[in-house]
Amino acid sequence: MQFYRTSKRLINVGLVARVISRNLFIIAIGLMSCLVVGILYQEDILPFVYTILIVLAVGTGFHLLQRNQPDNQRVEVHDAYFTVTFSWFVICFLGALPYLLSGSISHFANAMFESVSGFTTTGSSILSDIEILPKSILFWRSLTHWIGGIGIIVLVIIIMPSLHIGGYHLFVRESSLHEKIKPRIKAVASRLLLIYVMLTIIEIVLLTIGGMDLFDSICHAFGTVATGGFGTKNDSLISYSPYIQYVVMVFMILAGTNFTIHYYMLKREFVKVRQNNELKFYIKTLAVIGFIVSIGLYSSTSKGLEESFRAGYFQVISIITCTGFATDDYLQWPLYTWFILFFSMFIGGSTGSTAGGIKAARHLVLFKNLKRIFQQLTSQNAILTIRINNKHLNEDENSGILTFILVYFYVFVAGSLILTILGVDLQTATSSVATCMAGIGPGMGTVGPVNNFGHLSDAVKLTLTMLMIIGRLEIFTVILLFTRRFWQHR
Repeated sequence: MQFYRTSKRLINVGLVARVISRNLFIIAIGLMSCLVVGILYQEDILPFVYTILIVLAVGTGFHLLQRNQPDNQRVEVHDAYFTVTFSWFVICFLGALPYLLSGSISHFANAMFESVSGFTTTGSSILSDIEILPKSILFWRSLTHWIGGIGIIVLVIIIMPSLHIGGYHLFVRESSLHEKIKPRIKAVASRLLLIYVMLTIIEIVLLTIGGMDLFDSICHAFGTVATGGFGTKNDSLISYSPYIQYVVMVFMILAGTNFTIHYYMLKREFVKVRQNNELKFYIKTLAVIGFIVSIGLYSSTSKGLEESFRAGYFQVISIITCTGFATDDYLQWPLYTWFILFFSMFIGGSTGSTAGGIKAARHLVLFKNLKRIFQQLTSQNAILTIRINNKHLNEDENSGILTFILVYFYVFVAGSLILTILGVDLQTATSSVATCMAGIGPGMGTVGPVNNFGHLSDAVKLTLTMLMIIGRLEIFTVILLFTRRFWQHR
């Protein structure tokens, strides 16, 4: 089934239906696990029963739309952009149902905000008292992180080769600058999923060893590996032991690392790991900014050396990897640390990771461009190229990356202006937009690490909800759908 305009194909509805139906069946499996949690804790499971039935019904409807589709169709760029974006909207909408049907969140705008924040691994919340929620709802919140971070993407890639519709092409919509792995997509996707599961299990074990109960360990592992930030306590990780905080810190770094690095580590291709410029830039950035903030805390507050080190590095790592967990209220820190943390919101983790933001590789390319400009000022006849991971970056790729950074800031400014027009103070508006676009979680002003987004108006929440999706889907993926040229016949 297809839409037509002047006898030219516009969007392949069958392809869209095929991908969404499989995504929804995955979501249904996730909801069933919440059903089990509800039974174990003797909670009302009807909200999940109803949600599962609705998701399966919608998934079956999409499946019927594509049942006559040939398996060897070519995936056009238009199809990929539309499919990825529309999939996220459908999944996030249906993901809000458990909140609404259980009464945990009774308002649609709030439920949609929480659902989108989960699936986009943002971690911003409208909830003021998380601990009163049923365990099954808490588990669903954290599971949306785990699915949204990389699980659903990898699972779809595993399924796509059997459908012959170019699953790898859909995957690159999620990360426009990542290393293209050469082997077959299905084998690579299986290994990526294995790595994702292994990291989750190892963190669960380590957190449990540290005294965190199993349920909380699972939820926090989901939030860490997905760089999400939803937890089970009102104070995030502030009340947990230094051991727990260090474990989470390490896994935030691992989750913010390009998963092709983990892939190469698993294959023992250490040369490729050492040659990865983005990894070096990512680690150095974390180290330098963390050191500056830690020294600032040690010299300007009553914190001891170890506590300053732990608090400074944890918050920096959490923000740069776009995780959003907190072990301290950084709004109580010296003013200059606020500026450092605010600008850190625009860095992001590595490409090909579950982190959001602009991404380390794009910043690396930006700095290499600045270096090239200064070199050309002294050697005007020199032909200087930009290399990433020992490979030349052609001018089209280079300009595309620089354009992305520019557009990212345009969207940030536009979003901040919209929020100020809607009555939000400037500090809250700018930090809310920055944190939602990058998928971080807490911001500054009235949405700091010990506050939430619940007091904001519906218009503001829906604006931030849209920005979460735009940021998570690499901006262009969503924005292109609102251009006239996208919908013109081909």
